[in-house]
Amino acid sequence: MLIRNLSKTALAALTLMLAGCAGGVLDPKGQIGIDEKHLIIVATVLMLIVVIPVIFMTLYFAWKYRDGRDHEIYAPKWAHSKMIEIVVWVVPIIIVIILGVITWTSTHDLDPYKPLDHEARPITVEVVSLNWKWLFIYPELGVASVNEVAFPANVPINFKITSDTAMNSFFIPQLGSQIYSMAGMETQLHLIANEPGTFDGISANYSGAGFAGMKFKAIATPTAKDFDAWVAKLKQQGKRLDPQSYQQLAEESKNNPVEYYGSVSKGMFNHIVMQYMHHDMDMDMSHHSGHSSSKNEGAE
Repeated sequence: MLIRNLSKTALAALTLMLAGCAGGVLDPKGQIGIDEKHLIIVATVLMLIVVIPVIFMTLYFAWKYRDGRDHEIYAPKWAHSKMIEIVVWVVPIIIVIILGVITWTSTHDLDPYKPLDHEARPITVEVVSLNWKWLFIYPELGVASVNEVAFPANVPINFKITSDTAMNSFFIPQLGSQIYSMAGMETQLHLIANEPGTFDGISANYSGAGFAGMKFKAIATPTAKDFDAWVAKLKQQGKRLDPQSYQQLAEESKNNPVEYYGSVSKGMFNHIVMQYMHHDMDMDMSHHSGHSSSKNEGAE
């Protein structure tokens, strides 16, 4: 009866723990996420080969040699055992070698910059992290959205990512890897959704007072037609994303609602990436221009 009750308790605890995995990295809906889940499980099991025996022996020895067990053999002069030395050295070395091989291969296979090998033509989405919201630009379609990104299921997505201000981390846990967004730089991430659904997207890097509300929805539509309908909905919007409207959008806001832009100025993403560099270049040009004018005036 006791064993049966313990089994029921353990099963209930396991169920509760796994329930917390729904919607996270252990509930993947994309190929990259599936591969990463497999990697996590394999690495954990390999490490438990060492951890579990150590925990068991610690508890066992503490019980076996507890105070009052006078009949147990105590050998203070015992100092060496070849078998124990072999086990405690060879087993960890083998595990480290296996983990090293797995890490090497998975690092190359799951490289976020590596395009996915798929028969479908990928969709390019340009991502900008703002304070505190996400901007998604579709350069090939001429539309943009805030805090909502959509793409067809079973179609690769090529994300190009930057930041307007502080460093952030772009992350859709159920689809795969997270990667940082940094001002003046472009990072890349390639993902795919193996099935339709709506997935939570977050910033995985603290970036200020509005960080808690810096979330978005990633929508994997069942078919390409459904995605086209979503794009058509955006194009019906009268708002246009250009350098002027972008300056208004870039102002700080918390828990920003979803917004759509029916048209986008060409090269908008590059403008955002290079905006600080252009500013520096303009200052340098002004400095050199002023320095040259001073020289000319001195010569006169």
